Amino acid sequence: MTAPWRLAGDFVVSCNCDVFCPCVPSLGKARPTHGACYSWFGYHVREGRIGEVTVAGLDVVMMLEVPGRMEEGNWTEAFYFDERASPAQRDALGQVLGGQAGGPIGWTSLMVARVLEPRIVPIRYTASERAWRFEVPRILEGSIEAEPGLTGDGLVRLTNTRYWMAPDVVVAHGTTSRFRDHGRNWNLSGRSAEYGRFEWSGP
Repeated sequence: MTAPWRLAGDFVVSCNCDVFCPCVPSLGKARPTHGACYSWFGYHVREGRIGEVTVAGLDVVMMLEVPGRMEEGNWTEAFYFDERASPAQRDALGQVLGGQAGGPIGWTSLMVARVLEPRIVPIRYTASERAWRFEVPRILEGSIEAEPGLTGDGLVRLTNTRYWMAPDVVVAHGTTSRFRDHGRNWNLSGRSAEYGRFEWSGP
């Protein structure tokens, strides 16, 4: 894809690392806490246009499995597209979020060895000041909550990073984070999570 595009919205990541995932500050150079990475990513697109296709208001979930350091590749991924999206919207979002359309996450396309069958599903996203949730019936129950700050009411943040998702992220943990599909059965509750706002453009 060579057409200009821009996406802005919210993202949530929940993984099996202990709090906090070392991939963010190390830019994928550190080994995951338990050797391999099992994670899901949730995207809520608030504003978006990919070529001539508008995608505002849509949600996407991605499953990601990495056998070691993220920078070493051999990733397995699967996408779950919002049932409200048209075929053109699904194709455009898959190109961007899969890295094939360039931009800040374009490098990730070089890391992917296997792409599993995509699903078209109902996705529900809800957010509050300290908690965020993505839900896909019978596949994902994904709730995360911000880690408590010094006084218990502030947000713990990593700021001014070179992280490809966003420079600023909120440190969080999975409260109820369970993924079941494609032969995987992961319980990531109590493990590392993050929330942030992305603003990407390409190619």
